[in-house]
Amino acid sequence: MSLIKEKLTAWEAMLPAERYDVLFRESTERAGSSALNHEHRAGTFVCAACLSPLFKSNQKYESGTGWPSFWEALPNAVATKSDYKLIWPRTEYHCAHCGGHQGHVFTDGPAPTGLRYCNNGVSLQFIPEDSPLPSVINI
Repeated sequence: MSLIKEKLTAWEAMLPAERYDVLFRESTERAGSSALNHEHRAGTFVCAACLSPLFKSNQKYESGTGWPSFWEALPNAVATKSDYKLIWPRTEYHCAHCGGHQGHVFTDGPAPTGLRYCNNGVSLQFIPEDSPLPSVINI
């Protein structure tokens, strides 16, 4: 078995099916279905697979799209690639640590970056500011 297939098998065994489908099969959750849309406490949003920090709560804003949205990711937290699944190209982003699919980034966001990181809520976990960040999982 290839190393990539072994890692995917390990993630599939660890994660609920919906979370695995979005993170490692690049599915999309239904708009408006995430409780994280209404999360307004201070804290950190981490990858739901490896627990690597991706966004701080002060980078979140209400985009009206039905998915948690952020105007900036933490430094070196995400990696991007072009996605041609629809007719026009989009910029897809993943957790830079584990490769888990988070969402797409668009150029219609607020100042200061003008970016909108449109994230699947199921791809994230929220850690309140008064709680310690979990250890990052390495697979």
